[in-house]
Amino acid sequence: MSEKFKLLSEENFEEGVSSGLTLVDFYADWCGPCRMLTPVLEEVADDVSGKAVIAKIDIDKAQKTASSFQVTSIPTLVLFKDGKEVGRLVGLRDRDTIKEFILGGGTK
Repeated sequence: MSEKFKLLSEENFEEGVSSGLTLVDFYADWCGPCRMLTPVLEEVADDVSGKAVIAKIDIDKAQKTASSFQVTSIPTLVLFKDGKEVGRLVGLRDRDTIKEFILGGGTK
């Protein structure tokens, strides 16, 4: 896992999204589009450094969390501001779309 990402789990999820802007990538290792999104998110992490954190959570290891946020398709990107969901993108997206989504506070 890249150093550019905060790795979340069932145990640290709430704390991990509790302050500032955090984009959480709900993913699975077996998901092809999820693997394709990882290098894009690495670039976005550089773009938004100091403004937002990029985090990842494996839905196979965190099924309760994925279910509680009604993640039914992956990859799903959920943007949190101070612990509250402010927007989401579902599916493979490009760098500019994700960056604008984060910097726009969750608006597409």
